Amino acid sequence: MKTESRLFAGVSLFFALASGGYGWWSRTEPAGTAALAVAALMAALVAFFLHVQYRRRGPRAQDRTEAEVVDTAGPLDFFSPHSPWPVVVALGAVVLALGVVFGLWLALMGFGTLGFGLVGLVFQHAGRDDPGSAPTGPDVVVVRARRPAAPGAQPSSSRADSGSGSSPS
Repeated sequence: MKTESRLFAGVSLFFALASGGYGWWSRTEPAGTAALAVAALMAALVAFFLHVQYRRRGPRAQDRTEAEVVDTAGPLDFFSPHSPWPVVVALGAVVLALGVVFGLWLALMGFGTLGFGLVGLVFQHAGRDDPGSAPTGPDVVVVRARRPAAPGAQPSSSRADSGSGSSPS
């Protein structure tokens, strides 16, 4: 992330210089100067974030010249294969945009649909125990491996205890 940090620092410097130059030559119009200054601050914020991440996590494989492509391979994350929520979010965004054109009543319906879809999208897998595991639901079967017994522990029986209190002699 070192290269990206330097790139955004350069963009921030460019916008800061452009803001100063624009403010100098157009003394009567402050909106452009303010917009360029805000752009410089936003680029500086991204550069600062990337620099902090580089210092915290160290160089990535992309930052090393001797790195191989396989160094960046690995699991990314879980992506839901059959989620209806992106369609609901898209529908809500379209209805909200049409509501801006045709009336407040349609915009409110679109806003409600968009909010419903976003909540569903964010919380669709909130009940998962392990972030790397598959989702749970009525159509999903999750098979979990048994944990190995602790060293020196007695092997457990496969039958459940009847709870009668009697123990075999």
